[in-house]
Amino acid sequence: MKKLLLALMSVIVLVSCDVLNKLPQTTGIGGITEAEAGQGIKQALSQGLAGAVLQLNKQDGFFKDAFYKILLPPDAKKVENTLRDLGFNNLVDKAILQINRGAEDAAGYAKPIFADAIRNMTLQDAIGLVRNGDTSATHFFREKTMDKLIAAFLPVIKASLDKVEATKYYGDAINKYNNFPTTFRKINPDLASFVTAKATDALFDLVAKEEKNIRTNIAARTTDILRKVFGQKW
Repeated sequence: MKKLLLALMSVIVLVSCDVLNKLPQTTGIGGITEAEAGQGIKQALSQGLAGAVLQLNKQDGFFKDAFYKILLPPDAKKVENTLRDLGFNNLVDKAILQINRGAEDAAGYAKPIFADAIRNMTLQDAIGLVRNGDTSATHFFREKTMDKLIAAFLPVIKASLDKVEATKYYGDAINKYNNFPTTFRKINPDLASFVTAKATDALFDLVAKEEKNIRTNIAARTTDILRKVFGQKW
């Protein structure tokens, strides 16, 4: 999986370089051309993407990460507490485990969506994002791709949740709660949408961290173009 992902990122960078090298090499600030600025921001996003997917698209990528672990939706917190109080700890724990397994399984499907968005980023966009600093590239990337990503990601998440029986275990927990005589407000949250939102938030958060790291940490600039572009004062 790691070799495949790195190979995919290499193809993206090579395609981007080929396109950018054919553009007019207008000199920018500090002797950096516009093509180099565009190439640098695309490499930064590709590197952030690779790190995010590799971290999450594996067993326990979500489940054993204290920050990204997906718990039951807030609306279902009362359900969880009630079931635990009644001794159904195993049922709740199994639901949470399988929810995270579904997210881990689906994270890998983000690769081609992200890769396509990076490849289609315009030169003008990339130049502006080099200058803007911080996590501006990730924010721009998120704004431009979120709807498309969710539309493609949601059915994958649902299929992944079904495959690992997360939907079943979560449904069992909700049905158990809804069938209690004392339950007057039935709960039926959209588990797939909730998990999709959590999973995509985690991916973008990791990409943002890597972007910020590349901008501030010399050691994180692993290619000549990253060192040239992000070592420059814009």
